[in-house]
Amino acid sequence: MDISYVIGVDFGTDSVRSVLVSTADGTEIATSVFEYPRWKAGLYCNPAQNQFRQHPLDYIEGLEYTIRSCVTQAGNTIAKNVVGISVDTTGSTPVAVDQQGMPLSLRPEFADNPNAMFVLWKDHTSVKEAAEINTHAGRFETNYLQYVGGIYSSEWFWAKLLHIFRQDEQVRQATHSWVEHCDWIPFLLCGGNHVTQIKRGVCSAGHKSLWAAEFGGFPPNDFFASLDPLLDGFTGKLPAETFTAAQGAGTLSASWAEKLGLATNVVVGIGAFDCHMGAVGGQIEPYYLSKIIGTSTCDILVAPKSEMAGKLVQGICGQVDGSVIPGMIGLEAGQSAFGDAYAWFKNLLIWPLKALMGGFDQKVSTDVAERLEKQILVELSKQAALLTPSTDSELAIDWLNGRRTPDANQLLKGAIMGIDLASDAPRLFRALVEATAFGAKKIVDRFIEQGIPVKGLIALGGIPRKSPFVMQLMADVIGMPIKVHRSEQTCAIGAAMFAATAAGVFSCVEEAMQQMGQGFDMEYHPNLQHTAIYAKRYTQYSSFGDFIETQITI
Repeated sequence: MDISYVIGVDFGTDSVRSVLVSTADGTEIATSVFEYPRWKAGLYCNPAQNQFRQHPLDYIEGLEYTIRSCVTQAGNTIAKNVVGISVDTTGSTPVAVDQQGMPLSLRPEFADNPNAMFVLWKDHTSVKEAAEINTHAGRFETNYLQYVGGIYSSEWFWAKLLHIFRQDEQVRQATHSWVEHCDWIPFLLCGGNHVTQIKRGVCSAGHKSLWAAEFGGFPPNDFFASLDPLLDGFTGKLPAETFTAAQGAGTLSASWAEKLGLATNVVVGIGAFDCHMGAVGGQIEPYYLSKIIGTSTCDILVAPKSEMAGKLVQGICGQVDGSVIPGMIGLEAGQSAFGDAYAWFKNLLIWPLKALMGGFDQKVSTDVAERLEKQILVELSKQAALLTPSTDSELAIDWLNGRRTPDANQLLKGAIMGIDLASDAPRLFRALVEATAFGAKKIVDRFIEQGIPVKGLIALGGIPRKSPFVMQLMADVIGMPIKVHRSEQTCAIGAAMFAATAAGVFSCVEEAMQQMGQGFDMEYHPNLQHTAIYAKRYTQYSSFGDFIETQITI
């Protein structure tokens, strides 16, 4: 019997990665990465205004390049046995599309218009609209925010749509629907040519778009029309039916099959967000908090439906039936900046050198800059690890990109206090790492306070595998062991598991996890002496955060 293979595609913030995997044991046969060229050049973004947009061509080019590369690496024998493709993406990252389901920025008249592009998850231009939604929801007898933690975020679907509609009449007039990145890619691969053919995943709809089976779908038109007449009738352009990622969206179109070197009977799965598929790739278990740690974090917990009856966790990014594993409730939380906080500090330190190297030989300057880019965080971690935890050292708040959870507030800013003439780079870096760990503990505490036990932590992604300093400090702060998954590509591997399930290789995604999972190869245990110190330090962090929040929201 021939072994079957599947492809998982992970659209991250900076790049897209595809992996070609054996369904027999999860062995990675081939992998390929494509950095988004327009994004890398900083096009269509304005960080000072929290505007972060991505052009669909970055996604399309990366999709074709990485899958084709994997197929070429694997060879024809394996390629003919590829049975499924599934994708995960960042989210909420929606885009305006026309009646054919085409993103408006693929039309000549909108080619350079950021409002016609995908609005990346970290885009916070719709803070005002999110605040209006939160106030508006309080006027209704039905609590339409109950399944998204009670607070709607500027990172999400409706706030972004309303902001774009208010800002750009030309885009508004041309918009036939508003589609998440993870829902659009399967439609593209299947050769869709009308917006009604787009199948919406319960993951994106439930966590970011206020869809709930209990509401019969989205909130009624009156909810949106009374918020702003610009939204009147828009829910009629969205389907009430949603699907889990274990289901198929269709099969590969002839055009895409030819581009990729695959057959037209390859099943394309329903898409989902990266953290949800990553949790599956990382072999999540009930009540274990799965932390996908990268530029931000996305924290996922699953619980049996029978044990979640009557429980609504406040201040998180939603709890949705089937958003992670069909048949279980998926709960999402996260931090808006994690690796991004470290990258900010790295760029701050490197800036003077880059600015002053203009007069030097270009090759030498480039080589030095590249070495610094690769080594500076490694060296900072090494030196920061030598410092002893103390309640008297510099203290930071990790809200450099606002706060996702608990209690979303994207207006909040980061801060550092306790600086003196002895405050050097390693000390400030340690304060930032402590702050991200304290932010992680806030999420754990919120679940526990709301009656959801957390039995342990599972860490996924590049930072957990590459930074023992960060992971040990986090274990010390939270006071729980942290298991690190063997694979760095858990999001893409999770997508591959869903592809295998959608293609019928497995009857459920739990079977795919069991068969294709790669297991864990590291575990961090808390240093109880450090945990005791950090308990006091955590109180200081909480008080400092309360003060900052009071000042920002005045």
